[in-house]
Amino acid sequence: MGKKVEPLTESYFYILLCLAEGPNHGYGIMQKTKELSEGEVKIGSGTMYGATGNMMKKGWIVERNDYSEGTERRRMYELTEEGRETLDAEINRLKRLLAGAKSILKGE
Repeated sequence: MGKKVEPLTESYFYILLCLAEGPNHGYGIMQKTKELSEGEVKIGSGTMYGATGNMMKKGWIVERNDYSEGTERRRMYELTEEGRETLDAEINRLKRLLAGAKSILKGE
């Protein structure tokens, strides 16, 4: 039997989801999360940087420095293979939850 996957918090889910599109900086992730969740999920800077620190320790993301011309140095985050597997596992877990709910509720 496979390793038990812990459910992700909304913040962790959206951070990983945003990074599935490609590397991004913290503010960009916060804005994309707000857009994807239609304003329901707002990640504050404290949550963002605490979550990214924990995800780096888990090996789900890595930090890259961006020294683009004309900008201040930014912390850019990038999804790792392990992070992608974690995101995929969470998406599959959510699909199973929805399928179970649909099978129960369609009889109503």
